[in-house]
Amino acid sequence: MVIGSSFERSGPSAGVAAGGAYSVRVHRTRTLYYDAYAVRLSSQSREARVPVSAREERQVASDAGLSKQRVVVEAVRLADREGVAGLSMRRLAGELDAGAMTLYRYVASKDELLDAMVDLMFEEIELPPEETDWQSAMRQRAISTRQVLARHPWAIGLLESRTSPGPANLRHHEAVTACLRRAGFSVVMATHANWLLDSYVYGFALQEAGLPFDTAAEFADMGEDVYLPQLPPAEFPYLNESAAALVAAGYDPAEEFTFGLDLILAALEPLRVSG
Repeated sequence: MVIGSSFERSGPSAGVAAGGAYSVRVHRTRTLYYDAYAVRLSSQSREARVPVSAREERQVASDAGLSKQRVVVEAVRLADREGVAGLSMRRLAGELDAGAMTLYRYVASKDELLDAMVDLMFEEIELPPEETDWQSAMRQRAISTRQVLARHPWAIGLLESRTSPGPANLRHHEAVTACLRRAGFSVVMATHANWLLDSYVYGFALQEAGLPFDTAAEFADMGEDVYLPQLPPAEFPYLNESAAALVAAGYDPAEEFTFGLDLILAALEPLRVSG
C-alpha cells in the first residue's frame, strides 16, 4: 500500500488490530492508493477499518524510508548489474521493496531518473583542480572520468545525452570550460579541446568495456592460449611477432589510455596561443 500523505494509526501494537486490520484516523482529505484502486476519505474526522496484509505492512515500512537519493542510488546499482536496458520503474520498485507508484513521488519519469543518475556520475568525477597547470588538471579529470565509466559502463552513452542537466553536471562542465579559458584558449578552441578530450575518453572507455581481459596477466594468458595459436607466422608474420613480443614484455593495455591522452594534451598546448 502506498499512502498519499501522512496518517495516524490507532489501536493496539502500533495500530495492528485483531484479524490483521488496523484503524486509520484521518483529519483532512487524503487518498490511500492501493494496487488497482483508490479510496477517497472525506475531510471529516472518522475511523475506517482497512484490512492489511503482512506484505503491505512491510511495504509501508519500506516506503517510509525512501528518499530521492535512495531511489537514485539503487537505480545506479541496478544499472551497474544489468545495464540501462534492465532498468524500469517497476523493477526498481521491486529492488526497493516499495510500490511502483511510490517512486513517482521522487522522480516523475524514467527520463528524470536518468537525469539524476547521470548527475550522480558527474558528482563522482573529479573536477579539474584550479591550483595546477591546465594540462595536469585536464589529465587528472580525464583519468577520473575513465575510472568512473569503468565502474558504471552503462553511463558511457548517457553522460552527454541529457537535455535537463543537473547541478553536478553543470558544475563539471563549467569547471572544464573555465580551466581551458583561463589557460588561454579562445571560446572556439576551448570547445574544440573539450570535444576532443571527451571523445577520446568516452571512446576509450567504450572499447575498454568490451575487452575480454581486465589485467596485464589476463592479457598474457590470452595471448599465449588464444591469440598466438590463431596467428601462424607464415600467414600473419607481423601479428604473430607483435603478440609474442607484447606477451614477453608483460604489456599492459591499460597504459594505452595515458599514452594517447598525453599526445592529445601536447598537441593542444600550442593552440591556446594561436587560437
